[in-house]
Amino acid sequence: MFGGRPPQGRESVGPAVASFPSYEAAQKAVSALIAADIPARDIAIVGQDLRSIERVTGRLGYASAARSGAINGLLLGLLFSAILVIGSPSVPIQAFVGVLFVGIAIGMLLSIITYSLVRRRRDFASVMQVVADRYEVTVAAGSVHRARQVLGTPAPVTEAAQPSATEPVPDEPPMYGERIAPAARTPDAAEQDAPAAEPPADPPADGTRGRTPSDDDGRR
Repeated sequence: MFGGRPPQGRESVGPAVASFPSYEAAQKAVSALIAADIPARDIAIVGQDLRSIERVTGRLGYASAARSGAINGLLLGLLFSAILVIGSPSVPIQAFVGVLFVGIAIGMLLSIITYSLVRRRRDFASVMQVVADRYEVTVAAGSVHRARQVLGTPAPVTEAAQPSATEPVPDEPPMYGERIAPAARTPDAAEQDAPAAEPPADPPADGTRGRTPSDDDGRR
C-alpha cells in the first residue's frame, strides 16, 4: 500500500469538527476541506454506532444456484478465451466458443455442489452491509480552527468549574492578628439587646394616691 499502513484506533485521528447523518454528506465536507488547502492526511471520516445489515435478495434453489453459476462460468470462460486468443491469434472460432461453454459448465457445477453442501443451513441469498448512524469528520489538532471556519461549525463551549453561589461556605476560625468586621445585626438581636421597660409602680394599699413632685412643692 502506498504511503504505508495507516495507524489504527481512535488516537490516530484528531477532534471532530462536524457530524453528518449520511456518508455522502461527510464526503462533501471532506471535499470542501481539501479545497480550502487543509492537508488531506489530517482528515478522517469516523463512523459512529456501527451496525450490520443483511439484506435478503432471494430464495436459493438448484435452479437459482445453476443460474448464478452459469453467469460466473460465462465470465470465467471469457477470461480463458481471451488468454487463448492472445496466445494463439490464429485459433478458430470454434475453440473460442468451446472454451465459453466449458467455463459455463464448470461454473454451474461448482455452484450446484456448493448449494448442496450449505442448503440445510442456509437456503436464501443475501448481501451484507455495514452502516453507521452518524459520520464524524475529524481533523488534526493543528487544522481544527481552520476546518471549523470552512464548515461553519461553532467551537464547543467549555465552562470552567466554578463554585455555586448557593453552596454554603464552611466557617473557618480567623487567623491570628486578623481583624474581624462586625456582623450585621438582625431585628431579633436588636430587640433582645434593648433594655426592658420598667413596670408601672403599684398603687398604695390604703387607697391614697401616691405622692407627686407637685405635692411636695405645695407643702413648701
